[in-house]
Amino acid sequence: MSSVLYDAQGPRARRRNLVVSVVFFAVLAAALWWMYGTLDEKGQLKWELWKPFFTGTEAWSTYLWPGLLNTLKAAALAMVIALPLGAVLGIARLSDHVWVRVPAGVVVEFFRAIPVLVLMIFGLALFSEYTNVSTDDRPLYAVVTGLVLYNASVLAEIVRAGILSLPRGQAEAASAIGLRKNQVMRFILLPQAVTAMLPAIVSQLVVIVKDTALGGAVLTFPDLMAAVSPMSAYYGANTLASFTVVAVIFIVINFSLTSFASWLERKLRQGKKSTGAVVEAGAVEELSTPGEHVEGRR
Repeated sequence: MSSVLYDAQGPRARRRNLVVSVVFFAVLAAALWWMYGTLDEKGQLKWELWKPFFTGTEAWSTYLWPGLLNTLKAAALAMVIALPLGAVLGIARLSDHVWVRVPAGVVVEFFRAIPVLVLMIFGLALFSEYTNVSTDDRPLYAVVTGLVLYNASVLAEIVRAGILSLPRGQAEAASAIGLRKNQVMRFILLPQAVTAMLPAIVSQLVVIVKDTALGGAVLTFPDLMAAVSPMSAYYGANTLASFTVVAVIFIVINFSLTSFASWLERKLRQGKKSTGAVVEAGAVEELSTPGEHVEGRR
């Protein structure tokens, strides 16, 4: 049996795929066994190294929980600032005015080309030399600054691409009935583009959460990554166990974020009965006199 997408496999193809699958799982099992044997030989699987994370609360209350709070704090601040800033820059890059479009493009391309770690280091130097920010707060400010500058530039490109992906007829039809350009953007383009942009936006938010670890590794920002060294020293060189627990925490956070985004995307798609934009009720009176808006577009 075949379909429009693929042809059904014959006996030879099924045997080949079975052999490939068996070989793959055999190699995977051998690799896992080798890893287990190596770790056990090095003493990295001893219960004493993993015990602090499963018995008692000292490791969590002293190291992991404060580090997690700082990670979430930096990530939340960066998201709250980067999202609207990226939206503004992305819309500015679509402006008909050269004096708006060109500077926005320069800002986006400049900060998008610089590694986020370099931006964090520059931020730390900036707050150290030219501001009165306390020594304890400088790493947080530097991490948030680097994350905002880089991710806002990336989000600006996501917003621009999402808007440009819509059919041109949407904007042309809205202009034909007398809507000004800002009304076309607010009432027609952005509501439709949000659903298309959501997966890419969430992927960038996950990057923000993960990149906070750069501050803990380099800038002495007391996040989850920075908690590994003191835990390893206090509990007897359990570096591998500490990194594993921290990695699992990051996985849980990012998986929760992507799962929520997938649920929200499904809800948004289900709520749209057509590809047409839904104009808010408060905008009906504003749009009731087309002649005024025609004049406003000139």
